[in-house]
Amino acid sequence: MQNKKKLELLAPAGDLEKLKIAVLYGADAVYIGGEAYGLRAKAKNFDIDTMAEGVKFAHDHGVKVYVTANIFAHNPDFEGMADYFKAVEAIGVDALIISDLGVFSVAKEAVPNMEIHVSTQANNTNYKSAQMWYKLGAQRVVVARELSMKEIRQIRDSIPEDMEIEAFVHGAMCISYSGRCLLSNYLAGRDANKGACAHPCRWKYHLVEETRPGEYMPIEENERGTYIYNSKDLCMIEHIPDIAKAGIYSLKIEGRMKTPFYVGTVVKAYRQAIDDYFADPKLYEKRLPYYLAEVSKASHRDYTTAFYYGKPDGNQQVYTNNSYIREYDFIGMVQEDWNEETGFAWVEQRNKFSVGEEIEVMPAQGDSYAMKVTEIRNQNGETVASAPHPQELLQVKFEKPVKKFDMLRKRPTDVK
Repeated sequence: MQNKKKLELLAPAGDLEKLKIAVLYGADAVYIGGEAYGLRAKAKNFDIDTMAEGVKFAHDHGVKVYVTANIFAHNPDFEGMADYFKAVEAIGVDALIISDLGVFSVAKEAVPNMEIHVSTQANNTNYKSAQMWYKLGAQRVVVARELSMKEIRQIRDSIPEDMEIEAFVHGAMCISYSGRCLLSNYLAGRDANKGACAHPCRWKYHLVEETRPGEYMPIEENERGTYIYNSKDLCMIEHIPDIAKAGIYSLKIEGRMKTPFYVGTVVKAYRQAIDDYFADPKLYEKRLPYYLAEVSKASHRDYTTAFYYGKPDGNQQVYTNNSYIREYDFIGMVQEDWNEETGFAWVEQRNKFSVGEEIEVMPAQGDSYAMKVTEIRNQNGETVASAPHPQELLQVKFEKPVKKFDMLRKRPTDVK
């Protein structure tokens, strides 16, 4: 059954700046973490005050906010949890994302009128579990990343029409089943299931024979070693029609730990792809190379469709390194709207750029465009040749109007 309503684009927001970028660049909803109970403890996350500011900003732009509370709770975790949920509800958060049945029960008792979405951490791999969550009061289920399109269609056809399906469509893949992993806890003492994953799946591994300690043997015979757990990144931007036909409603982008540039770039590309598909499927087909080129301008690993079209065959891993592909540098963000009289706008520098270089302006709305940097001024109004200092505020001359939160990017000198 295809969705009767337009797809929701759900974006990550690791802090307030990223939330605002996700909203302005086209997200229909954002998911954020509070200071407790979420699975991204290393993200800056939101205290109640910044969460309230973020919710107001999002709601002013017609965007929903979902808060993660998807840890696997231990007994001490329940202290203060009910009060936290009540505070979150009071500031207008639209839904909680929960994986643990005990946490679910606390939420239903503390905030009975609040929407609950069942996290992918709950291993939602079949329609029976989705039906059970619905009976308990969940409005949405986030399906496991190990499911195929066919399996998701079967779930959609077997659950109530008003229950929504959310699925990851872009970003880093977890090597462990739907993110339930004990490797980090065992190797680094950091519990992935309580938000502190050390990402050991990205490390290089060798074999050691017990009678020969200190003698490391490559797992795969290669002078560069091997990264046996290192998955490629998920990218489904070329498969929007299949996503819609499978009955997926919410398209989730991974990346609360990623940069503002990543969030803006990926969200904007998916926004354009979804809008083009619903306006004119032929236009969407025609622009497929453009969408893929755009998401590739954000730092990424090689792309894969993961489990959507069948079980992985080994080509979904990157065995030679754990680094990212970086085709563009994020060099600056506009801090206030363009001054029509002077042609300048204030920019916060994020990477070095110089007069004479060709850069790209990526506006929140509309197509990106190239321009040459003709003039830069420092905070004293003095003309300078380059912007070498991190987060320095500068005036940059633009050929066209720019707005706050528009971003600047350029190709690194080592990329041809």
